[in-house]
Amino acid sequence: MTPSVRRIAAALCALGAALTACGTTGTTRPAPAGSPGSARPSATRPPVLAPGPGGLTPVFEHGPRTLGKTVAFTFDADMTADQGPRAASGEHFDNPGLIAALRTLKVPATVFMTGRWADQYPDQARSLGRDPQFEVANHSWSHYAFTAGCYGLPTVTADRMRTDVQRAYTSLRKAGVPNPMPYFRFPGGCYDQQALRALSGLGVTAVQWDVVSGDAFATDADAVARQVLDGVKPGSVVVMHCTRSAAPTTERVVRAVVPELRSRGYRFVKVSELIGRANAPAPTGHRPPSHAKT
Repeated sequence: MTPSVRRIAAALCALGAALTACGTTGTTRPAPAGSPGSARPSATRPPVLAPGPGGLTPVFEHGPRTLGKTVAFTFDADMTADQGPRAASGEHFDNPGLIAALRTLKVPATVFMTGRWADQYPDQARSLGRDPQFEVANHSWSHYAFTAGCYGLPTVTADRMRTDVQRAYTSLRKAGVPNPMPYFRFPGGCYDQQALRALSGLGVTAVQWDVVSGDAFATDADAVARQVLDGVKPGSVVVMHCTRSAAPTTERVVRAVVPELRSRGYRFVKVSELIGRANAPAPTGHRPPSHAKT
Protein backbone atom coordinates (compact mmCIF):
# COMPACT_ATOMS: atom_id res chain seq x y z
CA MET A 1 0.00 0.00 0.00
CA THR A 2 1.46 3.34 -1.06
CA PRO A 3 1.68 6.26 1.41
CA SER A 4 -1.09 8.15 -0.41
CA VAL A 5 -3.44 5.15 -0.27
CA ARG A 6 -2.65 4.68 3.42
CA ARG A 7 -3.52 8.34 4.09
CA ILE A 8 -6.86 7.96 2.28
CA ALA A 9 -7.69 4.76 4.17
CA ALA A 10 -6.83 6.40 7.48
CA ALA A 11 -9.03 9.38 6.66
CA LEU A 12 -11.95 7.12 5.78
CA CYS A 13 -11.55 5.19 9.01
CA ALA A 14 -11.50 8.42 11.01
CA LEU A 15 -14.64 9.61 9.24
CA GLY A 16 -16.42 6.34 9.97
CA ALA A 17 -15.49 6.56 13.64
CA ALA A 18 -16.75 10.12 13.83
CA LEU A 19 -20.07 9.22 12.21
CA THR A 20 -20.52 6.33 14.60
CA ALA A 21 -19.81 8.57 17.57
CA CYS A 22 -22.39 11.07 16.33
CA GLY A 23 -25.01 8.39 15.76
CA THR A 24 -25.30 9.10 12.03
CA THR A 25 -24.44 5.70 10.60
CA GLY A 26 -28.10 4.90 9.86
CA THR A 27 -28.18 1.87 12.14
CA THR A 28 -31.61 1.49 13.73
CA ARG A 29 -33.15 -0.80 16.24
CA PRO A 30 -35.38 -3.21 14.31
CA ALA A 31 -39.13 -2.92 14.87
CA PRO A 32 -41.10 -6.02 15.87
CA ALA A 33 -41.93 -8.27 12.93
CA GLY A 34 -45.32 -7.45 11.48
CA SER A 35 -45.40 -3.98 13.02
CA PRO A 36 -45.85 -0.85 10.89
CA GLY A 37 -42.27 0.24 11.49
CA SER A 38 -40.65 -3.05 10.49
CA ALA A 39 -40.13 -1.94 6.88
CA ARG A 40 -39.48 1.76 7.45
CA PRO A 41 -36.15 3.40 8.44
CA SER A 42 -36.39 5.32 11.70
CA ALA A 43 -35.51 8.60 10.00
CA THR A 44 -38.68 8.39 7.92
CA ARG A 45 -41.07 7.01 10.51
CA PRO A 46 -44.16 9.19 10.91
CA PRO A 47 -45.09 10.74 14.25
CA VAL A 48 -46.96 8.71 16.84
CA LEU A 49 -48.19 9.46 20.33
CA ALA A 50 -46.24 8.15 23.29
CA PRO A 51 -47.71 5.04 24.94
CA GLY A 52 -49.87 5.53 27.99
CA PRO A 53 -49.26 4.14 31.49
CA GLY A 54 -47.92 0.63 31.37
CA GLY A 55 -47.33 0.89 27.64
CA LEU A 56 -51.04 1.19 26.88
CA THR A 57 -51.85 2.01 23.23
CA PRO A 58 -52.42 5.78 22.95
CA VAL A 59 -55.59 7.22 21.41
CA PHE A 60 -55.70 10.34 19.22
CA GLU A 61 -58.97 12.21 18.65
CA HIS A 62 -58.06 15.59 17.17
CA GLY A 63 -55.16 17.96 16.70
CA PRO A 64 -54.38 21.19 18.55
CA ARG A 65 -57.10 23.81 18.40
CA THR A 66 -54.73 26.77 18.58
CA LEU A 67 -52.29 26.15 15.70
CA GLY A 68 -54.32 27.31 12.73
CA LYS A 69 -57.29 26.09 10.76
CA THR A 70 -56.35 22.58 9.75
CA VAL A 71 -58.68 19.63 9.23
CA ALA A 72 -57.99 15.99 8.39
CA PHE A 73 -60.43 14.02 6.27
CA THR A 74 -60.27 10.30 7.00
CA PHE A 75 -62.01 7.55 5.06
CA ASP A 76 -62.66 4.02 6.28
CA ALA A 77 -62.33 1.41 3.52
CA ASP A 78 -64.49 -1.18 5.23
CA MET A 79 -64.95 -4.80 4.32
CA THR A 80 -65.57 -7.56 6.82
CA ALA A 81 -64.02 -10.99 6.64
CA ASP A 82 -67.27 -12.62 5.48
CA GLN A 83 -68.23 -10.18 2.70
CA GLY A 84 -66.27 -11.83 -0.08
CA PRO A 85 -69.34 -13.53 -1.61
CA ARG A 86 -71.18 -10.19 -1.70
CA ALA A 87 -68.27 -8.58 -3.55
CA ALA A 88 -68.17 -11.52 -5.95
CA SER A 89 -71.86 -11.02 -6.70
CA GLY A 90 -71.30 -7.39 -7.65
CA GLU A 91 -71.59 -5.33 -4.45
CA HIS A 92 -69.11 -2.44 -4.49
CA PHE A 93 -67.08 -1.92 -1.34
CA ASP A 94 -64.78 0.54 -3.11
CA ASN A 95 -65.43 4.10 -4.33
CA PRO A 96 -63.16 5.15 -7.22
CA GLY A 97 -65.27 8.25 -7.84
CA LEU A 98 -64.58 9.53 -4.34
CA ILE A 99 -60.83 9.03 -4.73
CA ALA A 100 -60.94 10.77 -8.11
CA ALA A 101 -62.76 13.71 -6.53
CA LEU A 102 -60.16 14.01 -3.79
CA ARG A 103 -57.41 14.01 -6.40
CA THR A 104 -59.17 16.61 -8.52
CA LEU A 105 -59.78 18.83 -5.49
CA LYS A 106 -56.21 18.23 -4.27
CA VAL A 107 -57.37 17.17 -0.81
CA PRO A 108 -54.85 15.05 1.11
CA ALA A 109 -56.47 12.33 3.17
CA THR A 110 -55.82 9.34 5.40
CA VAL A 111 -57.47 6.07 4.38
CA PHE A 112 -58.01 3.47 7.10
CA MET A 113 -58.10 0.23 5.15
CA THR A 114 -59.07 -3.24 6.24
CA GLY A 115 -56.86 -6.05 5.11
CA ARG A 116 -59.88 -7.76 3.58
CA TRP A 117 -60.50 -4.62 1.45
CA ALA A 118 -56.87 -4.60 0.30
CA ASP A 119 -57.15 -8.28 -0.61
CA GLN A 120 -60.27 -7.54 -2.69
CA TYR A 121 -58.97 -4.35 -4.35
CA PRO A 122 -55.17 -4.65 -4.49
CA ASP A 123 -54.77 -2.31 -7.47
CA GLN A 124 -56.65 0.47 -5.71
CA ALA A 125 -54.81 -0.16 -2.45
CA ARG A 126 -51.48 0.05 -4.30
CA SER A 127 -52.52 3.26 -6.08
CA LEU A 128 -53.46 4.92 -2.80
CA GLY A 129 -50.38 3.66 -1.00
CA ARG A 130 -48.03 5.04 -3.64
CA ASP A 131 -49.73 8.40 -4.06
CA PRO A 132 -48.14 11.06 -1.82
CA GLN A 133 -51.51 12.80 -1.56
CA PHE A 134 -52.75 9.92 0.61
CA GLU A 135 -51.57 7.86 3.53
CA VAL A 136 -52.89 4.36 4.17
CA ALA A 137 -53.41 3.16 7.73
CA ASN A 138 -54.72 0.01 9.43
CA HIS A 139 -58.41 -0.68 10.06
CA SER A 140 -57.92 -4.34 11.11
CA TRP A 141 -58.03 -7.29 8.74
CA SER A 142 -61.51 -8.60 9.51
CA HIS A 143 -63.41 -5.42 10.48
CA TYR A 144 -64.75 -7.40 13.40
CA ALA A 145 -65.32 -5.33 16.52
CA PHE A 146 -62.82 -5.23 19.36
CA THR A 147 -65.62 -4.91 21.93
CA ALA A 148 -69.04 -6.47 22.27
CA GLY A 149 -72.16 -4.61 21.16
CA CYS A 150 -70.49 -2.50 18.43
CA TYR A 151 -73.10 -1.66 15.78
CA GLY A 152 -73.94 -5.32 15.27
CA LEU A 153 -70.44 -6.24 14.09
CA PRO A 154 -69.10 -9.72 14.85
CA THR A 155 -66.42 -9.59 17.54
CA VAL A 156 -62.82 -10.71 17.57
CA THR A 157 -61.61 -12.41 20.75
CA ALA A 158 -58.97 -10.72 22.89
CA ASP A 159 -56.35 -13.32 22.01
CA ARG A 160 -56.85 -12.61 18.28
CA MET A 161 -56.82 -8.80 18.33
CA ARG A 162 -53.11 -8.38 17.92
CA THR A 163 -52.95 -10.99 15.16
CA ASP A 164 -55.82 -9.30 13.31
CA VAL A 165 -53.93 -6.00 13.21
CA GLN A 166 -50.69 -7.66 12.12
CA ARG A 167 -52.51 -9.62 9.43
CA ALA A 168 -53.91 -6.36 8.06
CA TYR A 169 -50.40 -4.93 7.69
CA THR A 170 -49.41 -8.09 5.84
CA SER A 171 -52.32 -7.65 3.42
CA LEU A 172 -51.54 -3.97 2.86
CA ARG A 173 -47.92 -4.74 1.98
CA LYS A 174 -48.92 -7.69 -0.19
CA ALA A 175 -51.25 -5.39 -2.14
CA GLY A 176 -48.34 -3.03 -2.78
CA VAL A 177 -48.70 -0.39 -0.07
CA PRO A 178 -45.00 0.24 0.59
CA ASN A 179 -45.22 2.11 3.89
CA PRO A 180 -48.52 1.67 5.73
CA MET A 181 -48.81 4.15 8.57
CA PRO A 182 -48.48 3.20 12.25
CA TYR A 183 -52.07 4.31 12.85
CA PHE A 184 -54.96 2.01 13.70
CA ARG A 185 -58.68 2.68 13.72
CA PHE A 186 -60.87 0.32 15.69
CA PRO A 187 -63.76 -1.08 13.64
CA GLY A 188 -66.82 0.96 14.54
CA GLY A 189 -64.56 3.11 16.70
CA CYS A 190 -65.28 0.73 19.58
CA TYR A 191 -62.53 -0.02 22.09
CA ASP A 192 -61.92 -0.54 25.80
CA GLN A 193 -58.94 -1.01 28.10
CA GLN A 194 -58.66 -4.68 27.15
CA ALA A 195 -58.35 -3.76 23.47
CA LEU A 196 -55.78 -1.05 24.18
CA ARG A 197 -53.73 -3.53 26.22
CA ALA A 198 -53.97 -6.18 23.50
CA LEU A 199 -52.29 -3.85 20.99
CA SER A 200 -49.60 -2.59 23.36
CA GLY A 201 -46.12 -2.91 21.93
CA LEU A 202 -47.19 -2.80 18.27
CA GLY A 203 -46.12 0.83 18.04
CA VAL A 204 -49.46 2.05 16.72
CA THR A 205 -51.49 5.09 17.70
CA ALA A 206 -55.24 4.45 17.73
CA VAL A 207 -56.95 7.20 15.73
CA GLN A 208 -60.52 8.19 16.50
CA TRP A 209 -62.24 11.44 15.43
CA ASP A 210 -64.15 14.44 16.74
CA VAL A 211 -66.49 14.96 13.75
CA VAL A 212 -68.90 12.20 12.71
CA SER A 213 -69.99 12.89 9.15
CA GLY A 214 -72.98 10.56 9.30
CA ASP A 215 -72.32 9.35 5.75
CA ALA A 216 -72.75 5.68 6.60
CA PHE A 217 -75.95 4.47 4.90
CA ALA A 218 -77.02 8.09 4.36
CA THR A 219 -79.09 9.08 1.33
CA ASP A 220 -79.24 12.86 1.91
CA ALA A 221 -75.88 14.34 0.90
CA ASP A 222 -76.92 17.84 1.94
CA ALA A 223 -77.67 16.71 5.49
CA VAL A 224 -74.30 14.98 5.76
CA ALA A 225 -72.52 18.06 4.40
CA ARG A 226 -74.25 20.29 6.96
CA GLN A 227 -73.24 17.94 9.76
CA VAL A 228 -69.59 18.09 8.70
CA LEU A 229 -69.59 21.87 8.30
CA ASP A 230 -71.29 22.37 11.66
CA GLY A 231 -68.81 20.10 13.42
CA VAL A 232 -65.41 21.08 12.04
CA LYS A 233 -63.08 23.03 14.31
CA PRO A 234 -59.35 23.76 14.01
CA GLY A 235 -57.51 20.43 14.27
CA SER A 236 -60.60 18.30 13.60
CA VAL A 237 -60.50 14.71 12.37
CA VAL A 238 -63.56 13.91 10.23
CA VAL A 239 -64.61 10.29 9.75
CA MET A 240 -66.18 9.27 6.43
CA HIS A 241 -66.28 6.10 4.37
CA CYS A 242 -64.81 4.85 1.11
CA THR A 243 -67.49 2.25 0.40
CA ARG A 244 -70.11 2.77 -2.32
CA SER A 245 -72.51 0.16 -0.98
CA ALA A 246 -72.56 1.55 2.56
CA ALA A 247 -71.91 5.26 1.93
CA PRO A 248 -73.26 6.22 -1.49
CA THR A 249 -73.35 10.01 -0.89
CA THR A 250 -69.77 10.58 0.23
CA GLU A 251 -68.39 11.81 -3.07
CA ARG A 252 -71.13 14.45 -3.32
CA VAL A 253 -70.51 15.45 0.29
CA VAL A 254 -66.80 15.97 -0.36
CA ARG A 255 -67.43 18.03 -3.48
CA ALA A 256 -69.77 20.30 -1.49
CA VAL A 257 -67.80 20.58 1.74
CA VAL A 258 -64.27 21.13 0.45
CA PRO A 259 -64.79 24.52 -1.24
CA GLU A 260 -66.85 25.77 1.69
CA LEU A 261 -64.19 24.85 4.26
CA ARG A 262 -61.52 26.44 2.09
CA SER A 263 -63.57 29.63 1.93
CA ARG A 264 -63.56 29.59 5.74
CA GLY A 265 -59.77 29.45 5.74
CA TYR A 266 -59.24 25.75 6.42
CA ARG A 267 -56.27 23.81 5.11
CA PHE A 268 -56.59 20.06 4.53
CA VAL A 269 -53.90 17.84 6.05
CA LYS A 270 -53.29 14.18 6.74
CA VAL A 271 -53.57 12.66 10.21
CA SER A 272 -49.78 12.41 10.44
CA GLU A 273 -49.48 16.21 10.33
CA LEU A 274 -52.01 16.64 13.14
CA ILE A 275 -50.20 14.08 15.30
CA GLY A 276 -46.91 15.79 14.56
CA ARG A 277 -48.41 19.10 15.66
CA ALA A 278 -49.78 17.47 18.81
CA ASN A 279 -46.27 16.28 19.66
CA ALA A 280 -44.76 19.76 19.22
CA PRO A 281 -43.76 21.59 22.43
CA ALA A 282 -46.49 23.90 23.70
CA PRO A 283 -45.74 27.67 23.57
CA THR A 284 -44.31 29.09 26.76
CA GLY A 285 -47.04 29.89 29.24
CA HIS A 286 -49.65 27.76 27.50
CA ARG A 287 -50.98 24.40 28.53
CA PRO A 288 -50.90 21.75 25.77
CA PRO A 289 -54.30 21.15 24.16
CA SER A 290 -56.33 18.15 25.21
CA HIS A 291 -56.29 15.95 22.13
CA ALA A 292 -55.46 12.44 23.22
CA LYS A 293 -56.33 9.95 25.87
CA THR A 294 -55.34 6.51 27.02
